Amino acid sequence: MEPDPRFTLANERTFLTWLSTALALSAGGVAMAAVPSDVFVPWIRTGLAVVLVTLSALAAGMAYPRWRNIQRALREQAPLPPPALAAVFGYGVAAVAVVALVLIILSAQK
Repeated sequence: MEPDPRFTLANERTFLTWLSTALALSAGGVAMAAVPSDVFVPWIRTGLAVVLVTLSALAAGMAYPRWRNIQRALREQAPLPPPALAAVFGYGVAAVAVVALVLIILSAQK
């Protein structure tokens, strides 16, 4: 059965939002890697950049399978699959933000 077009289009917008999120995380990772070494401890800066780019790759890599699974559930009128990686992204971005905040505060006190 064909699902209501509004649900299909909402699913497509969610897919595109995952890709936008992946792009933003990637840009954040590149920006973090470009921070001068005298601002943040180099290994922490690199670690934060790696976490952001890894989250970016996960978001981009999981966007299509998630879209496909939801589209299948809509067609079969089955329950929607849970957002399996939502906690990873939420806690991952929050952890990077907290560490970056601490480093910003510490570098401002120099």
